[in-house]
Amino acid sequence: MLGNLNSKQIEHVLHSLIIGRIGCHTDSITYVVPVTYAYDGTYVYGHTKEGLKIDMMRKNPMVCFEVDVIENMSNWRSVIAWGEFEELTTPEERKVGMRILMDTVMPLMTGETTISHAMRDSHQKTIEAMKGVVYRIKLNEKTGRYEKT
Repeated sequence: MLGNLNSKQIEHVLHSLIIGRIGCHTDSITYVVPVTYAYDGTYVYGHTKEGLKIDMMRKNPMVCFEVDVIENMSNWRSVIAWGEFEELTTPEERKVGMRILMDTVMPLMTGETTISHAMRDSHQKTIEAMKGVVYRIKLNEKTGRYEKT
């Protein structure tokens, strides 16, 4: 059976995952890239290095965000959302964004191989020392589909 996810189901999927894909478009180029994220009910938060994704979102902040849960070819859920990229630049904005991201991701990083040396320090020191780009995407429109056998 194919169907549409309702708003509560869409929110559940977005809250329950930490890997999604950002689709951005500028200068006649479309780029889709996987990201680690945290969702607070309004914004998707992320952290990355300078690169093509950030360059493109700075030029055109209107992006698409996608997540999916795939059990097998006949049992899956997918959410697609459209929103606007915003770079967090002040120290306070960066700390808030990183705190939301780390509070979501760190409990899932349980093994020695998944936790970098820098992340073994106290939570606050890690946030303050974090380099790179901290951003959020305000999700303005969301849709979801599923298939269940």
